Amino acid sequence: MTHITLLAYENCSMSGITGVVDSFDIANKWNIAIDSTNKEKPPLFTWDIVSLDGKPVDSGNKIIINPTGSIHDIKSTDFVLIPGFLGPFNFRGKLPEEIIEWIKKWHKKEILVGSTCTGTFFLAETGLLDNKTATTNWLFANLFKKSYPRVNLKPEKMLTVDSGIICTGATTSFFNLCIYLIEKFGSAKLASYSSKSLLMDPARYSQAPYTIFQFQKDHSDQTILEAQTILEKNYRNQVSIDALASDLGISIRHFIRRFKKATGDSPLLYLQRIRIEDAKNKLETTVHSIDEITRMVGYEDVNSFRKLFKKHTALSPKEYRIKFARRA
Repeated sequence: MTHITLLAYENCSMSGITGVVDSFDIANKWNIAIDSTNKEKPPLFTWDIVSLDGKPVDSGNKIIINPTGSIHDIKSTDFVLIPGFLGPFNFRGKLPEEIIEWIKKWHKKEILVGSTCTGTFFLAETGLLDNKTATTNWLFANLFKKSYPRVNLKPEKMLTVDSGIICTGATTSFFNLCIYLIEKFGSAKLASYSSKSLLMDPARYSQAPYTIFQFQKDHSDQTILEAQTILEKNYRNQVSIDALASDLGISIRHFIRRFKKATGDSPLLYLQRIRIEDAKNKLETTVHSIDEITRMVGYEDVNSFRKLFKKHTALSPKEYRIKFARRA
């Protein structure tokens, strides 16, 4: 029997708790159905929802979470889970030391500890993610990197496992976590049955196909903001980064350095991401061929475009269209 401890904390996401519980409940039912010779066997998974003091917790969306007890009521468990949170993620220096020590205690005992979605921000406050690989909701990856630079963040990953710590990507990636645990503590067959019941694609291993490019303009470098605007207006044409730097009166080396410092990307990568985002939109909403879309977004070589598209999205243009097309 595997025990799961779910931490309820103010403003946590309800789905990060209820969705996980439902997933393990489904696994329990399948575990009995698969073994038709033993209908009386105990559930494979049990769980408790706990809060710091055992009192109800306001999830922040008009739903009150009633825990089964406090964190100190748990004497034995196999996995401690921190759910995602609704922003803002103002955990820096604000988490009770009591709860930090509680999480670190379980990890020290070699009990699995994990977080889903933006719960990575919470988990990072314990220091357990320092120098470890983690992931989080792709939408807040840049904020996380700035807040916790010692964490080796891999925002393209749907799930990471490092030194007994498991993290998942955005929102419904908690299903990936559940399937991982169902296979770990159950079997591959049970994980397969459960994933099909949840309509969870087991090949959903990357957040890259779901990522929407965010034009990184939360900086004060006016020259780079001007450069970004020029790239965004002219990306369908042949763009020379050297000529752009010259037009702005900056040496190419200095321009690249300033651009990356302000946006996090090199000018060339920024241009690629603009073009790929436009290509994604056209694949989703039009019937243009891939050759046509290649030229429409500023590329001439279709094979090069296909490779670049897959590098950014983890899917070929055709696979992306099949997965995300919104046409009737």
